[in-house]
Amino acid sequence: MAKFGKRTTAARAAFEGKHNVSVGEAASMVKDNAKAKFDESIEIAMQLGVDPRHADQMVRGTVNLPHGTGKTVRVAVFARGEKAEEAKAAGADIVGAEDLMETVQGGTIDFDRCIATPDMMAVVGRLGKVLGPRNLMPNPRVGTVTMDVKEAVEAAKGGQVQFKAEKAGVVHAGIGKASFTAEQIEENMKAFVDAVGKAKPSGAKGTYMKKISVSSTMGPGVSVDVASATGNA
Repeated sequence: MAKFGKRTTAARAAFEGKHNVSVGEAASMVKDNAKAKFDESIEIAMQLGVDPRHADQMVRGTVNLPHGTGKTVRVAVFARGEKAEEAKAAGADIVGAEDLMETVQGGTIDFDRCIATPDMMAVVGRLGKVLGPRNLMPNPRVGTVTMDVKEAVEAAKGGQVQFKAEKAGVVHAGIGKASFTAEQIEENMKAFVDAVGKAKPSGAKGTYMKKISVSSTMGPGVSVDVASATGNA
């Protein structure tokens, strides 16, 4: 049987018997039990009633969290000329074209979000096997293939979160830090759930949102009442 440290044991005890709690209670519980020496991330996981292997059941999108994520996001932009200068002015950390492609092909991926202008996709397309598995491939559906690189960079830097259903129909993302107030965590959680709700695919049948849980980096998860999270309580 697994043995837990004092901090984990105390957190598990605090969560014992707590199931399907309200969004507000979940935010407070996770924040209050994030006792690590660093500022833990607050993460949400949602079990959806979809099979993303079918195109009409894929769930993906973006959401601008009202209080951001609390993380510093490194942004790379594939662009040339005027658009490259626009990206730099907007705060992009890395800007390039074929040179950036070669850097990535060489194994250096020093960024968390990748944006590209449409004309650069012939170059970026060669990196599909590298960027795809890391969920970094630019995609027009989530606004990362665009001529408006200024807006895309500012959104990424401002706390925009991308989400995509994995094979088991699970969507997860970081929605804040333990240093946030419980109210900020709650509002970010509701914004994320709302965005996933709006991204419901045409092929989804039956119950769409099955389970929602929230946790901190080092803490146990707490299940959230779906009706509370969606505003239908």
